[in-house]
Amino acid sequence: MKKFIFVLSLILLPWVSAQADDSQYLTQELIWKIERIGAPVIAPQGGHIVAPVTRFNMDTDRGETRLWLFNADGSVQRPLTADGQGASNPVFNHDGSKLAFISQRGDDSAGQIYVLPMDGPGEANRVTEVPTGISGMKWVGDHFYFISNIWPGLDWDEQKERLQSESDNKVSAHKWTQLPYSSFDRYLDESRQAHIFRIPADGGDIEAITEHFERELPRSSQSAASYDVSPDESWVAFTSSTADAGAENAIIDVFLARIGGDDLRNITEDNDGTDGSPMFSPDGRTLAFTQQTKVGFYADTANIVLHNLSNHQQRVITSDWDRSAGRLVWTPDNNGFYGAIDDAGTVRVFHISASDGEARRITAETNVGNLSIANDGTLVTTNESFVYPARLVLVNTDNGEMTRLDTINDELLADVEVGTYESVTYQGHDGQDIQMWVHYPPGFDDSKEYPLFLLIHGGPHSAMTDGFHYRWSAQTFASWGYVTAWHNFHGSSGFGQDFVDAINPDWITAPYEDTIKAAEWFQEKDYIDNDRLFAGGASYGGYLSTILLGREHPFNALLIHAPVYNMYSQMSADFAVHAERFGHYWENDIYKEISPHYFAENFNTPALLSHGLLDLRVPVGQSFELFRTLQARGVESEMIYFPDENHWILKPNNSVYWYDQVQNWVERWAEPGPR
Repeated sequence: MKKFIFVLSLILLPWVSAQADDSQYLTQELIWKIERIGAPVIAPQGGHIVAPVTRFNMDTDRGETRLWLFNADGSVQRPLTADGQGASNPVFNHDGSKLAFISQRGDDSAGQIYVLPMDGPGEANRVTEVPTGISGMKWVGDHFYFISNIWPGLDWDEQKERLQSESDNKVSAHKWTQLPYSSFDRYLDESRQAHIFRIPADGGDIEAITEHFERELPRSSQSAASYDVSPDESWVAFTSSTADAGAENAIIDVFLARIGGDDLRNITEDNDGTDGSPMFSPDGRTLAFTQQTKVGFYADTANIVLHNLSNHQQRVITSDWDRSAGRLVWTPDNNGFYGAIDDAGTVRVFHISASDGEARRITAETNVGNLSIANDGTLVTTNESFVYPARLVLVNTDNGEMTRLDTINDELLADVEVGTYESVTYQGHDGQDIQMWVHYPPGFDDSKEYPLFLLIHGGPHSAMTDGFHYRWSAQTFASWGYVTAWHNFHGSSGFGQDFVDAINPDWITAPYEDTIKAAEWFQEKDYIDNDRLFAGGASYGGYLSTILLGREHPFNALLIHAPVYNMYSQMSADFAVHAERFGHYWENDIYKEISPHYFAENFNTPALLSHGLLDLRVPVGQSFELFRTLQARGVESEMIYFPDENHWILKPNNSVYWYDQVQNWVERWAEPGPR
């Protein structure tokens, strides 16, 4: 297997103060003062760029998103939408003279489409009044296309009446007759379906695009990436599950139809894996989509498939590339794609040829976000690293240079001192190379001794990449006086198909050894005090931390958030991880080998647990089972329960409280080092 492992030199950003006494650190409180720039969109003719910017209010415990306007030459930076009126999903019309977005204002019962002129002063005008709300909006030709979650067969007045009836209903019960019944933090109403609609851009009657096909968009989640419309508005392509009713996991296919026609074609019915992200080429001749072939494996390599609309022939163009294609945009000349690709610990911009699938890496260090491209090829995105939040940038597609367009957060961060970080490689399971990010505290001095805080990422089939992390900030942990690290153990994405699938169905052997080897790598460093070692993680990282509870390890104590503790009771989650590929627990003994609760007799390491009630990906009972087990065994342990949080701690005050509790716990078991 070809590996792309690199070493990144120590990075210190220009806004880092050289005077530690006059600076502040990247504290848990400061994290919530940072304004967060979202995915930008550039006008088709270039020039204007709009990006959502979210700021949080600790008093209200809420965030508000406004749209900001920038110019590609860096001459403009200002809010575009009003304070106190949230906005999302910005899209330009064909010449960039108008901007549409989704907002809920005044008497709106749900998000609606608003349009704002860009070529002169004016107020935003509402175009829609859809009682069931709007998401995934696109502006194609003379129409807005959007998704709404409806009761099939009812007109809009009847939809409104149904909503009011449900609001007035005093019965709180949910009832299901089949799967799926939940997704992450919400329960699904199986009587409702997500469908595509359109409305003329200047207002008028709403037309149903997919409802008459009696095939809904994926039930668990939908977005603008779930469908596309050809530039001439003749074709619609969308994703839908072809799994039998009640199936544990969806089988997502791509469907193609003429808008206004009755014929619907499943163009991926021969593939049992997941197909998604349909995108028409700028000339409307080709439909591209991504395709995974392994059933029930969400981290299978995603290849790009091209579908010729004239003869319906298809070809896979990236089968020889050992990376997953994603976050793609067509190039204006129809000859290829730019993508933000997870690549060996960093999300980089790649160009992918439509003729032969050849991939050319454009950017190198630090993460990029979603891409947007103008007709002249101007490419914009966000750029971030472990030590600075997302910034709006132009990307030179010839040499990868990034030109920053914003100054948001500069004043806030001007006197903030962060530590340095680097990418290292060590030998893990079976002697294979493992990439690891190492973070050093502010003022790090390698002649002194520091404690270690080893972080274990979730997934497991994700990766810790070089981006700014709000929920588990290695730099915030480091600012407390710790050397911190993220290791991309076996199973992590971005290192090739063999590496990502190496832990299935055995979730323990390779990642556990990779974790122990990471600790041993640090134990050989003179600047690490081997008597002050700490580790922890969330989700799968919580699972692997719980595995550590039952096996030999060098850590004084552990932090465990939202762990998969009991593989049997994990059946109550919103999807089955192993069942489709490897069978249920009554069919496969692997569950006895990998479920942490079977090793409870060996638990003796102090642990801090945390979990949210609204977590349906890893239900909260997992942590309560583990907490009861630890208490019954007399192991020092604490349990933090958030009744209003899901799989992640997302509310500002809850987050600060969580960080505070973690800091107290880690300092109790591993005294911080100098800063």
